[in-house]
Amino acid sequence: MKTPARGLMSSLARDVRGNTLAMMAMFLIPLTGLVGSAVDMSRLYVVKTRLQQACDAGALAGRKGLIDSDSATLNAEAVAQAQAFFGNNFKKDTTSPAAPGYFGSTKVSFTPTKTSDNQVAGTASATVPMTVSKIIGTSAVTINVTCEARYDVADTDVMFVLDTTGSMACLASQTSGCSPATKTYTRPDGTTGYYAQEVSGSKLSGVRTAVLNFYDTVAKTADPTTHIRYGFVTYTSTVNAGFAVSAVSPTDPTYTKIANYPLYMVNSWNYDTRRVIGDMNNTAISNSTATYNNVTTATCNGYAGRSPATGFTTNGQATLYTTSFAYNNGQSGSNGLGTCTVTGTPKKPNWRYENAVWDVAPLVMGQTTDDPTKITSATSKWQGCLEERDTTAGALTFDQKNLPKDLDPDFIPNSDPDTKWRPMWSDVIYYRSSFTSLDSASYPSYSNSTSPYGDYTGTNQLGPFTALNMYANISSGFVSCGKPVQRLDTLSRTQISDYVNASDFVPQGGTYHDTGMIWGTRMISPNGIFKADTSAWPGRNAPNRYIVFMTDGDMAPNEQIYGMYGIEYYDKRVTDGNSSNATTYTNYHNQRFLAECAAAKARNIKVFVIGFGQTLTPQLTACASDGQAYYASNNKGLDDAFQTIAKQVAMLRVSK
Repeated sequence: MKTPARGLMSSLARDVRGNTLAMMAMFLIPLTGLVGSAVDMSRLYVVKTRLQQACDAGALAGRKGLIDSDSATLNAEAVAQAQAFFGNNFKKDTTSPAAPGYFGSTKVSFTPTKTSDNQVAGTASATVPMTVSKIIGTSAVTINVTCEARYDVADTDVMFVLDTTGSMACLASQTSGCSPATKTYTRPDGTTGYYAQEVSGSKLSGVRTAVLNFYDTVAKTADPTTHIRYGFVTYTSTVNAGFAVSAVSPTDPTYTKIANYPLYMVNSWNYDTRRVIGDMNNTAISNSTATYNNVTTATCNGYAGRSPATGFTTNGQATLYTTSFAYNNGQSGSNGLGTCTVTGTPKKPNWRYENAVWDVAPLVMGQTTDDPTKITSATSKWQGCLEERDTTAGALTFDQKNLPKDLDPDFIPNSDPDTKWRPMWSDVIYYRSSFTSLDSASYPSYSNSTSPYGDYTGTNQLGPFTALNMYANISSGFVSCGKPVQRLDTLSRTQISDYVNASDFVPQGGTYHDTGMIWGTRMISPNGIFKADTSAWPGRNAPNRYIVFMTDGDMAPNEQIYGMYGIEYYDKRVTDGNSSNATTYTNYHNQRFLAECAAAKARNIKVFVIGFGQTLTPQLTACASDGQAYYASNNKGLDDAFQTIAKQVAMLRVSK
């Protein structure tokens, strides 16, 4: 009876069928824990990544909304912006911290704070419940991340191109009725300059404030390793860049001097001027006579001549002496005596008003030189304003791959005078017979006035034969020469303040946007004669390059203005004689302006444009890089526009 029992147990011991099921049941619990851990670890990784992204977004938004102050805490706007951007990137139920959010996370929090160096930091956390692994008792996991955002400025070059024309003396609200008085000032070189007297709160005063605030905004955000350079071009109908050109990069292999003379400047140039072609009778002074008795013919002939022998006295006069001789009764021959009558005829210069060539080498070398168009003692000293090199006259379209010399910011002058710049010399420039109906350059005029206006020393002359350097022409904006340009450099705040508050940073002249844009682009272009100024710092990438172009008026050229292209009525360098009215003439300059804006953008230079106290014209909007045209109705609006641009120059990035 006992044997069968042993057989049953033995049979059961030997029978392995079903063991696998038992073993699987035993291993299922740890296997579930392993699989669950993998699943939940993946969930934790995804949640942490999203939480970090949301923290970064919140910190960036907070930094952008940060208002600089001495407070150790963030301002309310920065906090609100930070929380909003965090919430948009990490969804949660804002009504209850315990409510499930992203991947069922709870207790989601984000706290932005202000750092000691005026940046924004943040901490974020979220509790993530387990799914499969909670079967083995794994608790929910709390994830914590930190973040920090800061403004950082890459190496940057900023060229301010600023309209400093006469209307900048007025208020932004004065669209008409502002007629500022013309005043004199002493230039840094001791010569006399002219400007439009500013009213209190003038547009130009707003520019001074906006430029300095721009500098402050960028400086506060700059990393200590960042390099920032600033430059300035003030423009009217011309630009004062002559001495910048004369002294450009002496170590550059493309630059040489010929006998200490700058290669980039001509040494003679043809001007709309006047020259003496002889004597003419001075009818304002009566002839004089003198009689000499009992003299020989030889003695009488000795009284003939001219005084002075050549030229004129300091008052612009000369006398031509002629003689007549009559023998006494019974006298004859060389030894005979008689009466000698000497007639003195007053003479004055006979001026011919035409285009003529003058030597400009002394001017370009910075020397004081005699004015060849004056009889009285008069000297000239070049202020630095330029006439442009050759261009394509009569063009309304331009090929960016084949720009004329004046519009190509990279074209380097060579030995050909057409490629070089010419000094503006307003002292020797004269209108011809009529100011309102000027003569053609091919029909020179002769002065038959008893007192040519060019010799007049008063201040109220504006008309035929007047010199462009006369007060009336200057006060009416027919000639101007503003502050010298500032080449790109690492300027301090004091240096920038000194520039915009200098005695020669003053309003004067008329509005030619193309002149400002031509020189602004030329001076910041990565190629051309100023390329060393904007080159990359050693071991650094090329700098970001920006032009900030500000104007308070529409393009307003005038054919009778003496500017960067001479006097257009005579010289026809822009229109080639095709201008029949002011609108047509303006269009020529607008197209040149747009061509130069395109040239800047083609060189990866970002262009910001601000219309100050005037609506943005289609040309100003088209000149700007996409979305970078701004309108400012007053000084506060101008400052706001400059601040908006400064914050774009200071690029926001995540640092941690």
